Amino acid sequence: MNHQYVFERYELKYILDPTQKSALQQVMDGRMEIDGYGRTTIRNIYFDTKDYRLIRTSILAPEYKEKLRVRSYKCVNADENVFVELKKKYEKIVYKRRIEIPEFDAMDWLAGGAERPEDSQIAREIDYFCHFYEDAELAPKVFLSYEREAFSPIGETATENPGLRITFDNNILARDYDLSLRKSPYGERVLAPDQTVMEIKIPKNAAMPMWLVRCLSENKIFKSSFSKYGTYYQNHENAPDKVSQGGLLYA
Repeated sequence: MNHQYVFERYELKYILDPTQKSALQQVMDGRMEIDGYGRTTIRNIYFDTKDYRLIRTSILAPEYKEKLRVRSYKCVNADENVFVELKKKYEKIVYKRRIEIPEFDAMDWLAGGAERPEDSQIAREIDYFCHFYEDAELAPKVFLSYEREAFSPIGETATENPGLRITFDNNILARDYDLSLRKSPYGERVLAPDQTVMEIKIPKNAAMPMWLVRCLSENKIFKSSFSKYGTYYQNHENAPDKVSQGGLLYA
């Protein structure tokens, strides 16, 4: 599969119950199909400072926020490739830049202080991020996994809405120990078993198709600022600056 390494897009999140998810899937039928990633279990290691500055800043919903994570789409060995991702959000637009390198090199670089493994522009940006937070003791903090179904448009929808993508995430699990992509997913449940996180990803200069707008409206599906890592932090750390609503974190 040809992977994408640079993203500029809107990422809109929704929390669905089973009825809402079923309604969406019916509307998507014939317009979208499972894409090349298919159904996967995504594994992430989130990096943060000793005092959790990155997630605490995110909770405040500033105009600009950033995070660093390492991601894989399967349980990997030390010499298998993973993605090192620098993700930023500014004025509601998400900018994600990533490189693909062996797992050992990624963790030796980010967590072990080794030199960056390549001299690309994106690697230099990630390296700058690490050095910027070095005095704040940037380190791996949370392993977070979830089962994802990813859909891309087909037919007329692909012609009219290139770059549109919809994902459904279930079985979100997190832990703050055993922080390795070489280990199996397990941990505390972040969301109720019957709830799904849907993300609608729209290119920077595009708009949501009307068939999707109508479906959201008719089924009373409203945009949320749900954060997987943030909700785990909320439930696991009794920090005073978190805003709770129904057990979820809104940032």
